[in-house]
Amino acid sequence: MNCGYETISFLSDYGTDDEFVGVVHSVLRSIAPQATIVDITHGIPPYDVRAGGLALARSAQYLCPGVVLAVVDPGVATDRRSVAVEVGNGESVFVGPDNGLLAPAVAMVGGASRAFSLTRTDRHLKSPGPTFAGRDVFAPAAAYLANGLNLTDLGEEIDPSSLIPTVVPISVEEPDGLNAEVLWIDHYGNAQLNVDPVELHPLVANDNSVQIRIGEKLCSAQLVTTFDEVPNGKFGLIVDSYGLIALVLARASAADDLGLSCGSPVVFLKSDTRLSVATKVDLARQSKEG
Repeated sequence: MNCGYETISFLSDYGTDDEFVGVVHSVLRSIAPQATIVDITHGIPPYDVRAGGLALARSAQYLCPGVVLAVVDPGVATDRRSVAVEVGNGESVFVGPDNGLLAPAVAMVGGASRAFSLTRTDRHLKSPGPTFAGRDVFAPAAAYLANGLNLTDLGEEIDPSSLIPTVVPISVEEPDGLNAEVLWIDHYGNAQLNVDPVELHPLVANDNSVQIRIGEKLCSAQLVTTFDEVPNGKFGLIVDSYGLIALVLARASAADDLGLSCGSPVVFLKSDTRLSVATKVDLARQSKEG
């Protein structure tokens, strides 16, 4: 039996320029005034389901048990499902659109126990139009759950395996080296990569440096354990607070300096590839001088 939840954690791409976040807060409070609302972030790029899913996954294991309300919903008012996904046999419930947004976080905390489609319209707000599901569908569902309403009273049960997954890119070993991708760029311009520290070990030189190719640009980065170890004006590779490798620049934005954005490819070069590249450059220079 659900006795209710004390915390509603809220993530969206609403930003803070419009009234959307405040309105959703007010709907939550009007139904579940006893619940504490935690804003994870509302700075997800508009319509970017993958970015929202990754942010939710990074946060999931640190969120208070309770209801997690997540809204990044470019398919609002279409036939995409609105869902509530129970995890940990009821320890928490994720509420949001079934578009892949919830999938990484649900997987991070052990997978779904049960899932329900929010088809009970009497549990929704009466709406003048269908394009604000965060206010009219998701917020009421989250608040009712916080009050102790059973999931079965929100709609029909669905097979958790039918939920839309999110495709998270993985790094790949290629002949030239480890081909990776930028997952996330934080406020400081640090670029989180889809690279586990173990994957990087074979590519680290004796001086703790790693050669990187980004587009046509070659650069060297130093493997470090703290930001203060990165030499001024140099690039560093650090294990970030989520256990992945991040490309950083001392007291500056690595993303700005290298022109990186989410999804940018980054190649960690093998030692033999580095030598061949250097030789080609030298030969070209000699040819021009001759």
